[in-house]
Amino acid sequence: MFVEFTIETPPLHIAARRCGRAGGPKLRALHGWRDNVASFTPIAPHFAEHDLVMIDLPGHGRSSHRASGAWYHFIDYCTDVLAVVEALGWPRFSLLGHSLGGAIASILAAALGDRIEHLYLIESLGPISTAEEKLPGLLAQALRDRQAIAGKQLRRFPSLEAAVAARRGNRDMPLSETSARLLVERGVRAVESGYEWSSDPRLTLTSAMRLSEAQVRGYLAGIRCPTRLVVADPPMPFVDVEHMLARTRVVGDLRWTRLAGSHHLHMEMPAEVAAALRRD
Repeated sequence: MFVEFTIETPPLHIAARRCGRAGGPKLRALHGWRDNVASFTPIAPHFAEHDLVMIDLPGHGRSSHRASGAWYHFIDYCTDVLAVVEALGWPRFSLLGHSLGGAIASILAAALGDRIEHLYLIESLGPISTAEEKLPGLLAQALRDRQAIAGKQLRRFPSLEAAVAARRGNRDMPLSETSARLLVERGVRAVESGYEWSSDPRLTLTSAMRLSEAQVRGYLAGIRCPTRLVVADPPMPFVDVEHMLARTRVVGDLRWTRLAGSHHLHMEMPAEVAAALRRD
């Protein structure tokens, strides 16, 4: 059973969902880019002995959008997550992260080594990196995107079924109808002409700043807690396999498993993913 609640981290309202055993080991779950807490609905029962709290990251699901003039820098999510943990009064806890959420969890585990007990990662080990020579062009594109955002319209759908079909439309990251519906039902809002995404349009903009691969590995080398990683086979197009393998070698206590599946394999095959994550 899930309990819905809101965590106030002024000026943001963070929508959250809780399940598991009160008083159990503390576990924070962080979803992927443009997903929401429904991402963890299928896998949550496999962590039933934990006090599991999942949040919609700012700009996602039912949480607040950032104020006008603010942006979605990757590192700022770390501040958001820490504010939630402090509001919950958790001195020590574990992290479960998928994709973007896994990247955030990785960096937090490195920075807060004395507070993180276990790190469970799905399709992520650190954030996406960019080669140093490409950084000026990346920033130039980000600035152009920011100038154009004022005229950007949210895509609208005449029905939930149309939104579900759109969510399933990415051939590189296939989703079952059931999984897509879970994400869509929490990720849209009703409007006069149907439905539109509730996520902040600014999430779609080019990142203004990214780390180099050497910087990412520098963070990952600071992880001291037991770390378990599950990745999809075949790898997603945005995954640099050579970089991923190099990253696994800098984390001290890391065990990783490759499972046949797609990017949202924790939704499509939750029992297998949970077993791999929890394997000693």
